[in-house]
Amino acid sequence: MSEILDSVSKKSDEHEFYNPRPSGYEIGKTKFVIVYGTVMSGLGKGIFASSLAKLFQLKGLKVSIMKFDGYLNVDAGTLNPFRHGEVFVLDDGTESDMDLGTYERFLGLNLTKKNYLTGGKLFWEILNREREGRYLGRDVQFIPHVTGEIKRFVRKLALSSEADVVFVEIGGTVGDIENNYFIEAMRELRYEEGKENVCQVALTYVLNPGFLGEQKSKAAQLGLRALMSAGVQPDMIACRCENEVIEKVREKISVAANVPFSRVVSTHDVKSIYLIPSMLERARIDEQTIDLLGLRSRVVPDYSGREDWEKYVQKILNLEGEVTVAMTGKYTSLRDSYASILKALEHAGTHLGVKVKIKWIDTTDLSFEDAALALNDVQGMIVPGAFGSRGAEGKINCIKYARENNLPYLGLCYGFQMAVIEFARNVCGLAGANSSEIEKDCLHPVIDLLPEQQRIAELGGNMRLGGHDVEIKPGTFAASLYGSEMVRERFRHRWECNPAYLKQLEEKGLVFSGKAPGREIMQVLELKGHPFFYGTQAHPEFLSRPLKPSPPYLGFLKAVLG
Repeated sequence: MSEILDSVSKKSDEHEFYNPRPSGYEIGKTKFVIVYGTVMSGLGKGIFASSLAKLFQLKGLKVSIMKFDGYLNVDAGTLNPFRHGEVFVLDDGTESDMDLGTYERFLGLNLTKKNYLTGGKLFWEILNREREGRYLGRDVQFIPHVTGEIKRFVRKLALSSEADVVFVEIGGTVGDIENNYFIEAMRELRYEEGKENVCQVALTYVLNPGFLGEQKSKAAQLGLRALMSAGVQPDMIACRCENEVIEKVREKISVAANVPFSRVVSTHDVKSIYLIPSMLERARIDEQTIDLLGLRSRVVPDYSGREDWEKYVQKILNLEGEVTVAMTGKYTSLRDSYASILKALEHAGTHLGVKVKIKWIDTTDLSFEDAALALNDVQGMIVPGAFGSRGAEGKINCIKYARENNLPYLGLCYGFQMAVIEFARNVCGLAGANSSEIEKDCLHPVIDLLPEQQRIAELGGNMRLGGHDVEIKPGTFAASLYGSEMVRERFRHRWECNPAYLKQLEEKGLVFSGKAPGREIMQVLELKGHPFFYGTQAHPEFLSRPLKPSPPYLGFLKAVLG
């Protein structure tokens, strides 16, 4: 019997480890900060991760950042904004979670598909590997193969980014079935890399019921215990609450989770998310993390970067004026649907020293009379991006009011298209003008799919996605906004201005001041004689940064201020 067993063991070189590492990867060269959620989702894990990463940047450390999302969609492109918030588009065309927008704005980075992993994308890759025989005849399992591929993804980003620290945000909440394998993978990562190379942060929620008049930590304690039962011992805890979490509550959480009190920090509501880094810095969370990860020798403070950032923060704290802008759309009940637009307005407003208030106007079944009444007390109007027919006529009515009453107007993607339709109907006299998206067989399809798009049947296959160059017409208002005749913006749309109607539209005064280089794809429009009537097929909000506001947004708010 012993001879048979020896023979079997010699023939089999299998073991239980599956620990894929990219060629050239070295343990310890890149450190990791993993951010987990407890109690509930939507607490601001992305904001915390971005804020701490920003502090690391200001200390001269190179950072990168990524997000795990547990849903089985391959990307965020087909998710309903009502359920998920906005879809943020990266320069390479990746349709991602809105947290990647937060990362880019805080850190000034242009992220790619390497920074975003969904359950659908993960399993797609695993099944392709299995079909190609990459698992050498093994039965493919969650452990070690699914968790191993997650670790491979993380290490590939560490290697390609050459970052000192990679921040990893795990979407959702501990206990979610769809996130269990991500949490397990990060537990294994710490086991394999060593605790000196991986810092684990738990974000939790401290209840503050108005009827009790005091903060309660029991839900936070139970959430942290659930995380610990999954094998994850937090190194620090961020406590979300409407008001600053009192010392007594933080002490309870410290004891319950075996985390030193100095590493249990209050991350309560503040005037702007851009104040969070200074909140963490006052609690010395950045310094403690650097010591936990042994990064002290790599710190080389970025004094000029810190000065620029602190100037911006001081502007936020000292805004004097206030303006009101209408947001006319169909997702107005969920503000996260327009997260990047709100941030772009904040960036431009802070630059100009004013706070921007939003008046939300649902355009579903909105008549011209209703639009006029709703818009008579605002200083500017935005029609954001969208798909589908619901609310379209209401948006067209709002645009007509803005055009006729010299109300500053910014049309984004769908807002560009609706502006073309409104102008065609009411200025060019093209009754029945519409988009073939809304009315397939309309009399005048001034907005239509281009011929090369019509041959593509797959949903998303005919989308214009990601970063594209825009050729700006010299001498136009757009040229004065950008100060350049070639710019790059990000896009996410399927329908275009129909080239067959360009001559009629231009003869009546509509100016197409930006287009795709070498092609008749119109991407920017403006109206002469109007204080600010500007539409773009792009989403310039995706490139707006705190220290570098988007030119169209900056120009829009300047017009709003008169």
